[in-house]
Amino acid sequence: MELRHLSGFVAVAEELHFGRAADRLHIAQSPLSQQIKLLERDLGVKLFDRTTRTVSLTPAGQALLEPARRLLADASAVRRTVRAAHLGEVGRVSVGFAGASSYSALPLLTRAVNSQLPGIELVLEGQTYTGEALRRVADGTLDIGFVALPVRRGITARVVRMERLVLALPDSHPLAARPEVPVSELAGEPLVTFPLSRESAVREAMVQACHEAGFAPRIVQEAPDSYNMLALVGAGVGLAVVVASARNIHLEHVVFRPLAGDDVPVLPIALGWRTGNRSAALHAVLRVADEVLPVPADAPDSTG
Repeated sequence: MELRHLSGFVAVAEELHFGRAADRLHIAQSPLSQQIKLLERDLGVKLFDRTTRTVSLTPAGQALLEPARRLLADASAVRRTVRAAHLGEVGRVSVGFAGASSYSALPLLTRAVNSQLPGIELVLEGQTYTGEALRRVADGTLDIGFVALPVRRGITARVVRMERLVLALPDSHPLAARPEVPVSELAGEPLVTFPLSRESAVREAMVQACHEAGFAPRIVQEAPDSYNMLALVGAGVGLAVVVASARNIHLEHVVFRPLAGDDVPVLPIALGWRTGNRSAALHAVLRVADEVLPVPADAPDSTG
């Protein structure tokens, strides 16, 4: 049983819904009609009932349709895998990520890579914040990291998101009644943030904004990720300065308000990889990233 014969059968069966198949099968010497006849002879069954005016699937034809579709889809996947191997687009690519920015961008990248690059396995490594990601990309233990700018020498970066900082707070907090909150209003407020040891760019930007507003932040608790941080906010432990993408995390009793002022930091979030890394798998993933994670119009120049 040849795949081209199956393909012809599926094409005719699907065209029956649009009333276009009858004429193609009634022309006895057409290539498509010959493919169907060869398939019927190979299987030893009749797949179509033909009259002078109509064509319809026999019970055997109806039973064959779904398995034929699956077989053709599998054959297509095999072709893509073999082609990927021929082009060197096989292997594993490790991706470090942390925080709400990567939670928004990462699914777009992973779905596209799984669809377009079946020979490549993405190894996802969570809670890999900017500082650690940059070190691991530099020493070769991580292929790509979601990082904040600037990056160190020897790493190439391409911006994929621009993240403005916002305030997460309990819905019962007095500041929740404000349409926006100046950074100066956070003086003395209990704050929840990422661990200092993780070298989070969000934490660094929050601390800098507080210092520029004339006070040191009162950090009362640390959280390993955005979800846990917002859970602590909802529990009334403190407020949190987070990126705007954190709004996609929905927790009861947590609301978000913009931070007021033109000097509120906007973080460029980038994909970073080691300059000179010639891995074909890595560059295949980066090509897909170019398609699904375009550079924002307001992004600063990428590095590298």
